[in-house]
Amino acid sequence: MHNNALAVLFAFTSALMIAVGTVWRHRILRSGLTQAEANASPLASLSRPSWWLSLALAFGAYAVQALALAFGSLLVVQPILVLSLMLTLVLSARVEHRHMEADETFWALTLTACVGIVVVLGRPIPGERIVPTWEWAVFIAGGCALFGALFAIAYRRHTPAPAKALLYGIVCGAVFGYLAVFSKVTVDAFTHGGLEEMLVTWQFWALLASSIVGTGVQQYAFGAGVLSRSLPAMKIVEPLVALSLGYMLLGEDFGVSSVVGWAVIVAAVVGMMVATGMLSRKPVT
Repeated sequence: MHNNALAVLFAFTSALMIAVGTVWRHRILRSGLTQAEANASPLASLSRPSWWLSLALAFGAYAVQALALAFGSLLVVQPILVLSLMLTLVLSARVEHRHMEADETFWALTLTACVGIVVVLGRPIPGERIVPTWEWAVFIAGGCALFGALFAIAYRRHTPAPAKALLYGIVCGAVFGYLAVFSKVTVDAFTHGGLEEMLVTWQFWALLASSIVGTGVQQYAFGAGVLSRSLPAMKIVEPLVALSLGYMLLGEDFGVSSVVGWAVIVAAVVGMMVATGMLSRKPVT
């Protein structure tokens, strides 16, 4: 059942859960390290019960995101999820017992306004396109090659910690972008044919695989430095990948037909990216 209001509600709930989990996991991974140090063993935190609790919260956020996708398109859900950055900053300020600065508040309001424009004025339309197998293969193979190369560069011992955090963040955002697309197809399969159809849909298994890969890459990104180095890439690349794939592969679209309307939508999307980048310049420890 298509219902943008419910999609927005569940997407915002997911964004809030993502923000809490982000601050929590980052603090676990950065415990005892300076800002200039990279965590040499980011997977070692898997032995800590608190990490598994934070991971459970993250997977809960993915589940709520899937629920949002059951009611709306990627063009509705992904812009709302971008608000997780703003929520992360607010939560971080609360944890650190400080007030948000004036420029943080300005860019947070700008981000919220741009998201509102995309969702309300853009009137996103769900896609019903049947994607040929060869198109899936091309987009997945291309993504694996490109972002696999970036991960390899980041993994090199001599790559500086700030560059590691940035590159890992880009790869993490891309993986979660693909995850969002796989989630949309999986949820649609479940809605139309129930559990049996979902289990025979290959995107469901791709979803599980990408969630594991994305969580692993996120460990490296969080361990490489402060959140202000990795979070911007995650929050900018994820919606760009998801929205692009939703538009090109799934046939999702905006309900605007005029040149002015498209100009407004493009400006709002650019505004989201700029506001996200400006907010991410603030150190989140």
